[in-house]
Amino acid sequence: MCWADLLVLPAVPYWLAAFPFAALFHHLCASRRLSLTARYIFLLAGGCLLASTAMGSYAVLLLIPAAGSVLVLLSVSPARAHTWVFALQMSWQTLCHLGLSSQEPDPQDARPAIALSAIMLLTQKATSLALDIHEGLVQLQLSQGLLQCALPLCSYLLFFPALLGGPLCSFSRFQAQSESSGALPGTLRAAGHRCLCALALQGLRAGLARGLAGRQGCAGLGCLPHTWARALLLRLAYYCHWVMDEALLEVAGFGPEAGQGDLSIHDLWTLETTHRLAVFTRTWNKSTSRWLKRLIFQRCPAQPLLATFAFSAWWHGLRPGQVFGFLCWAVMVEADYRIHPFLSAWATSQGRKLLYQGTTWVFTQLIVAYILVAVETESFSMLCLLWTSCNSILPLSYSLMLLLLLLAKKLKQN
Repeated sequence: MCWADLLVLPAVPYWLAAFPFAALFHHLCASRRLSLTARYIFLLAGGCLLASTAMGSYAVLLLIPAAGSVLVLLSVSPARAHTWVFALQMSWQTLCHLGLSSQEPDPQDARPAIALSAIMLLTQKATSLALDIHEGLVQLQLSQGLLQCALPLCSYLLFFPALLGGPLCSFSRFQAQSESSGALPGTLRAAGHRCLCALALQGLRAGLARGLAGRQGCAGLGCLPHTWARALLLRLAYYCHWVMDEALLEVAGFGPEAGQGDLSIHDLWTLETTHRLAVFTRTWNKSTSRWLKRLIFQRCPAQPLLATFAFSAWWHGLRPGQVFGFLCWAVMVEADYRIHPFLSAWATSQGRKLLYQGTTWVFTQLIVAYILVAVETESFSMLCLLWTSCNSILPLSYSLMLLLLLLAKKLKQN
């Protein structure tokens, strides 16, 4: 079972169970039957209950860093909050990845994978909150008392609609939406549209999986369409995951702002039709892309692109496929930035422009497929098979073109 399957399939029952509680919470808020403190307690208790139900004893691995991050935020100065929280979260997450990956995997037990996914999302929220405090965007009112100050923080890190997924929501927006009382019917309509979209995506995925079920392996250039189809299965799984995440947030009243979610119809169209790998990268999992840009790219003095993708490999778990896939992704994006200005200058006529866009769309699709399959590869031996297959032709060609363009630029400067 691939990582995308582990994200989607085991989590479906817990999503479905969480929807009534999300609707109840929104209804109680809209009818003003819950005080602000009661809302925080409801969200926190729901998160703890969902964690224990979905992860069992592995829920402890999530609760420990959440409590630790809150203690750090309340005890250190705002100038040092980000450094301490970042070190705590990434150290704990790395230990969890190493510890759980060293166990003998049980295909019937999805709890470790769900726990790891929730810990990764917790790292996003904790480091985002710490950056907000570090930059003065969030002021902790310690004079209100320890409990009154800690409750919103704990609720934010563990609130149940975003425990197993969902686009990253800032602490300020979380507070504002916790205090508000939105209209439930409009929210339910938006969530219903997302659920229908998720059902359609899952139907497409099931049909594609049935079409691939009878095919055994590939050889030569025939591996290119086979790998593309495998990657499309992975993309559909992620799309379904993101749409269901946002539907649950909509029902609870925490729907993302326009353009701030992980997947809209416009985003889906962009991902599948763009001929630029850089555009695909910015659109893919947008809230995580924004988080990585703020956390690493904007704060790295040298080689920010490479550092961002290297950190992303660390955040995902540092398996061989992830290290290779994300570093390859960084090289391909850098090549994309340099190759396309050269090619677009050549596409002066309408015919050349169509040829340029059509060819680079195919190249982008195949390179994305190569990267996704590499990232999802579990073993080093399978990664070697991918590396020695015909699928490596395009990534190697892009790498060679990048090298030639860099050499030409250096010679021109000299």
